[in-house]
Order: sequence, then C-alpha cells, then structure tokens
Amino acid sequence: MNLQTPTVRSLIFIDELMVEGTSKGNHMTIAVLLKQVPDTTAKISVNGGRVDENAVSKWSFSPYDEYALEAALQLKESAGGEIVAITAGPARCEKLLRDAAAVGADTLVHVSAENINDFDSIQVQNLLAAAVQKSGASVVFCGKQAADTNAGSTGPGVAELIGASCVTLVSEVSSDGGGYTATRQTSAGHEKEAVSAPCVFAFDKGISEMRRPNVRGIMMAKKKPIETWSVEDLGVDIGANAVNIDSHSPPAEKPPGQKFEGADSVSTVVSKLRDEANVI
Repeated sequence: MNLQTPTVRSLIFIDELMVEGTSKGNHMTIAVLLKQVPDTTAKISVNGGRVDENAVSKWSFSPYDEYALEAALQLKESAGGEIVAITAGPARCEKLLRDAAAVGADTLVHVSAENINDFDSIQVQNLLAAAVQKSGASVVFCGKQAADTNAGSTGPGVAELIGASCVTLVSEVSSDGGGYTATRQTSAGHEKEAVSAPCVFAFDKGISEMRRPNVRGIMMAKKKPIETWSVEDLGVDIGANAVNIDSHSPPAEKPPGQKFEGADSVSTVVSKLRDEANVI
C-alpha cells in the first residue's frame, strides 16, 4: 500500500502538468474594438453646426460591436484565451468598458483621447492599431461599421496597419487550435473563410445578441482596473487630419401622419402605400 500511494500521486501530478502545458501552448488573446455612440433612443440635437454631445441623454455600444463582443466571448468559452476590450475616446467611454467587463471581458484598455471627434478615421485607426499591438493580441474582433458614422473602415484599416488578414461581414468565428474559420453572408449565401493569426474579423449581425450581465458580473466590473493609455504612451504618430467636417445638420422633419377611416378610403390607402410609401 505504501508503494502504490506515491505512484498514484505521481500520475496525477504528471497529468496536471500536461494539461497545464497544453492550455498555455494554445493561449489566445482577442482584442475587441468597441465604440461608444449615442443610444438609438437618445434625442440628438445640433448646436453651432455640431452634434451637442453634452445633450445626449444615453450612450451605448455601437450595435455591431455588441455582436463582435458576444462572438469573442463564445470563442473564448470554446477555445480558451483572454479578451481585451479596447476603446478610444473621452473619459465617458470608461462606462462602456465596465459594461464589457460585466459580460466577461478580462482586460480593459482606454485609449484616452478627449478630442477624438477632431480625428479622422485614419488617425483613429492608427490609435487602435497601436493599442492592439501593445496589448499583444493577434486576433481582433470589431463591428463592420459604427452606428454614428457608418464608415466601415475600422476593421480593414486596422488590419492593414498591423499586417493582418481581414474578413468582413462576419457572423460567427470558430477555432480548431491552428487557425480560424469565419462564416460570412454573401449575395450567394453563407461563405466560410479560413485564416490564421494575425487576423481581423469585422462583424455584421451575428447569430447571437450580446448576453445580459448578471449581478455578480456587474459588481466585479466595478472593481476591475482600467488601463489608460495616452497617444504618447502608444508612441504613435497619428499624423495630420485629412478630413474636416464643416457642419452637422439634423434630417428634415417628416410630414405629419395621415389618418383614414371607413371602407371608402381603402382604395386611397392602397394607392398611397403603393405610390408614395413604396411598400406594396
């Protein structure tokens, strides 16, 4: 009996070492690029030819970024690894990072740029690319476009700067340990693309909406440290602004609605739906 007990312990110890070594060998760091935008329910006002950000009542994730974050969480759960949530902007963006931590982001990075609205898209891409490289991530998830600008240049731009492949319009990403397979929507149907790191995935509407945080996640997120990096910390020359916005203006007000009653108005309603609304 005395000889068998050490042997069993030795086998267990060796097995633990093998598992630990395998886990470390396959460690994956995913950077998720997040942008804070006015919530779709918030009222937007223009003051002096600019959107008055001080009047925005609620800020939220850019919707496509939510799909990117959820896909990153699912990949982490299936393949292991770590998620680094990165955002660039003023101090209010820290709320966005706390929300990301509440659902499972491991590391939070705030690229401090109070005047980010004065940057063009190329300058922002330079900031984000430098932050990705500083984080050590070789896989990047982001939304296909931001809800406020709809530019759609962040994913391809960051990929170009870090020397990574880029797959756009992605709905799902899986990993076999040696590479990544992205599912994307095309005019011909669903398409699967196989790539290896470094790589950038720009997400369209994914297969799952972002999960809701639980109470424990919210409480832990409040205590999670946020790494704040300045432009100087990143050591990057973002260059000069090549695009200047002259002014913002609200869209034209919609005409008042029309009300019809009774069977005699059916033909009029049908005509308006067909000729004016173009819905039939």
